[in-house]
Amino acid sequence: MREREFNGAASPAMRQTTRLRLRIPEPADIHFLTELFSRPELVAHRPVPRPDSPEESAARLARDIKHWKEHGFGRWAAETEDALIGFGGVTISRDFDGLNLSYHLQPESWGRGYATELVKETLAFAFDDLHADRVMGLVRSANAASKRILEKCGFRFEREVMLHGAPTNLHTIDKRPTR
Repeated sequence: MREREFNGAASPAMRQTTRLRLRIPEPADIHFLTELFSRPELVAHRPVPRPDSPEESAARLARDIKHWKEHGFGRWAAETEDALIGFGGVTISRDFDGLNLSYHLQPESWGRGYATELVKETLAFAFDDLHADRVMGLVRSANAASKRILEKCGFRFEREVMLHGAPTNLHTIDKRPTR
């Protein structure tokens, strides 16, 4: 789908899963986001695996908030009952045609099924609310955990692409026909 097809899409600003509350990011999230993207284990699979500066984190949060304002959807802030644990959702890809799934959760929450829960809810939103035909996920070859999550949620490897100067695996999932 082209970008203009998503503009003005009606979307709830908040969604609830079994264990996650998903909400629009807000400026007050900057401290968590800065800490999150300063973690070496979180940025290990980037082409240049260095933590973000506070300015880069601020720009990232500003982009997420702007995407919500311009399109009515974007990456949510993901909270458990106790605390904010990360961000994730779909955005309009700047590099490829369509919706791009992305998520970043704090390492302490890894291995607990939160990423899978977030991805499944994001796909339901993309297909049911936005009426997307396809969603993509971009994963570096060395990031086996993210690859497993995408595969568990129905994504299939499509091809290798270059993203930010590094080979990246493009995985996609198509909307399943309704019966």
